[in-house]
Amino acid sequence: MVFSVATLVAAAMLIEPSWAQEALKAPELTVNKGDNTWMMVSTIIVLLMTIPGLALFYGGMVRSKNMLSMLTQILAIQCIALLVWFCWGYSIAFTTGPEGFDSYFGGLSKAFLAGVEIPSKVESFSVGIAIHELIFICFQATFCAITTALAIGAFAERMKFSAIVIFAILWPTLVYAPLVHMVWYWPGPSGIANAPEAPVVAGLIWSFGALDFAGGTVVHINAGIAGFVGALLIGRRIGYGKEPMPPHSLTLTMVGTALLWVGWFGFNGGSNLEANEYAGLAMANTFTATAAAGVSWMLIEWLFKGKPSLLGLASGIVSGLVAVTPASGFAGPMGAIVLGLMAGAVCFFFCTAVKSALGYDDTLDVFGIHAVAGILGAIMTGILVDPALGGAGIVDYASCAKDGDITTCDAAAYDMMTQLMAQLKGVLVTVAWSAIGSLAVFSVIAVIFGLRVSEEKEREGLDISEHGERAYNM
Repeated sequence: MVFSVATLVAAAMLIEPSWAQEALKAPELTVNKGDNTWMMVSTIIVLLMTIPGLALFYGGMVRSKNMLSMLTQILAIQCIALLVWFCWGYSIAFTTGPEGFDSYFGGLSKAFLAGVEIPSKVESFSVGIAIHELIFICFQATFCAITTALAIGAFAERMKFSAIVIFAILWPTLVYAPLVHMVWYWPGPSGIANAPEAPVVAGLIWSFGALDFAGGTVVHINAGIAGFVGALLIGRRIGYGKEPMPPHSLTLTMVGTALLWVGWFGFNGGSNLEANEYAGLAMANTFTATAAAGVSWMLIEWLFKGKPSLLGLASGIVSGLVAVTPASGFAGPMGAIVLGLMAGAVCFFFCTAVKSALGYDDTLDVFGIHAVAGILGAIMTGILVDPALGGAGIVDYASCAKDGDITTCDAAAYDMMTQLMAQLKGVLVTVAWSAIGSLAVFSVIAVIFGLRVSEEKEREGLDISEHGERAYNM
């Protein structure tokens, strides 16, 4: 069920309608085996996005002497980030934080899963409907892992493996988990519906009223900005701009692209937390926006460069997946096509003209695709949610107790400028948080461990110099 924090906060803090004077008791949380099953399947295919999907997508684009190192880095990040999430990341993201700071991060009340029992439940976006908490934790853990892994593509082929390991511990803890809290932490539908006149304790970006269905801010802008900061600090690869550095296997990159697209259905559809019509909407949008972005990039590249490349088509597909992520449960399928067409064109411009003009070495275009498409998608979500444009609209949870039925909620009034301002504020906070937090993380690693391999090791390739192995036997 879709929602708007702007509506929640306004209703909860400024309005006290007559029907809310005597709060109704929310129904006991009910778990549907179908919802549980959908969430478990979604979790598994989001894992597939990272290993082997992202590993092959990134690995195919680096030079052959760095292929094994890229596979090793992503596989190691998957393991480390999962442990960080289960041990303390989940608690930082999804519990109430210290008073005065609870808009920015949670506490440690659920560190090492304290208080999380096998029957524990987490409410979905429908009043009284839940999934089991351990499934929710697993699902969110896969998000933590892939976001951390996405960032490293920007400074691929030149970072120490020891620095990657420390990054995989510090960055999810200090940057990712607090941002999850800011975007997705709230009292839940029953918490609002049962006490619509009470103050709402929620994450900062949630309290703006910003909509982010599946992680445009949390995942893509966050990873894109972190990668960009890292690329600037570490510097350009030796020979960048002077010698050719083509992808060594576009075959593997295409396979990785396909696995990413498959896994993204779990990413977007699973973010609904229920196997209902909104999960179906997210599924449709993950088809349409992605296809439109792939076609958009392909045609523009064909027009300006004379030939449509496989790398361009794959990049366009990923840009569409990124852009539709925050809008996947809010936009209509036709709106998603428009968003995809925009994403392919805008990201092509950033990954070619802007990157060339500024001269930065974002190895695998993490900033040009993830940050840029994430920003575009986050802002456009504020427009495409409009029912007049085929969007799903916004649910007013503060109305759920009307007429004595706490499970029946009204649609909220939609104002485009108000929603756009909420989306813009969410984007700005995300960019600032990720940039400052990532800079701090990289600075600590640089001082203690160092960030970059030596020139000799970089020229030799990280496969041999860092791991003593080769991806291919020559």
